[in-house]
Amino acid sequence: MEPSIIEAKQAAIASMKSYFAAHPGSPSAVRRPLLFRYGKVWTASLVPNLREGIAGVGPTVEAALSDFDAQYLRVLRSPKVSRKNQSAQKDEAIMVQ
Repeated sequence: MEPSIIEAKQAAIASMKSYFAAHPGSPSAVRRPLLFRYGKVWTASLVPNLREGIAGVGPTVEAALSDFDAQYLRVLRSPKVSRKNQSAQKDEAIMVQ
């Protein structure tokens, strides 16, 4: 027998709280994304429209939050700059002055 909507929501909230307690400094614990369920897939996002922001997807609440954390950090990481590019940027800056 399927759990009621209220029971499912309570279970999702409990899963979120548990994840946040286990990962207190994670992007999801700090930013508190919205949680949606589409069929059997959970989605965590800061905005309702998934095309406009960072989203995490997974078969469980924890998996969606973990994926959100990974996507959030991936977007925030700056691209690696090689030493050759750093040198070229420094030379370019000197030339502009």
